[in-house]
Amino acid sequence: MRGLREQVTGVTDTAVAAADGLLIAADIAGGIDPEGLAAIAAAGLGLARRTAEATGRGTLRQTVTHGSQGCAAFYAVGETALLVVLGDEGIDVDRLHEEARPALARIDAILTSAGAGREPAPAVGAV
Repeated sequence: MRGLREQVTGVTDTAVAAADGLLIAADIAGGIDPEGLAAIAAAGLGLARRTAEATGRGTLRQTVTHGSQGCAAFYAVGETALLVVLGDEGIDVDRLHEEARPALARIDAILTSAGAGREPAPAVGAV
C-alpha cells in the first residue's frame, strides 16, 4: 500500500477493507477516520458491483469518484475485500490504475493465504 503512495504522484491515503466494511489495514496521513472510510468504501463498492452486474457490464474492477479537491479510487480485491486509494488534485489516475494491478494481486495473495490457515502472512501495510 505504501508503494502506491511512493510510485504514483498525488496518492495521499490508502486502505484495505473487507467487503463488509471492516478495516484490515490503512496508510492514512491524518484527518480521515480509517474505519469510517472502510465502511463507506465497502458500501459504495457494493453498489457499484450491483450496478455493473445489473447492467450487464461484467465483474466490477474499480470505480473512481472525482471531487473538487481530488479523487477516491475503489478497487475490488477478489470478492471479499477492497482497496481504497485517495488522491489530491494532481493524482495521475492512469498511472494509479497501472500500479494498482500488482498491488491488488499482492493484497489478494496475502488475504487468501491468511484465510487458508497457512503460515501467518506479512502485514498488509508492508505491501
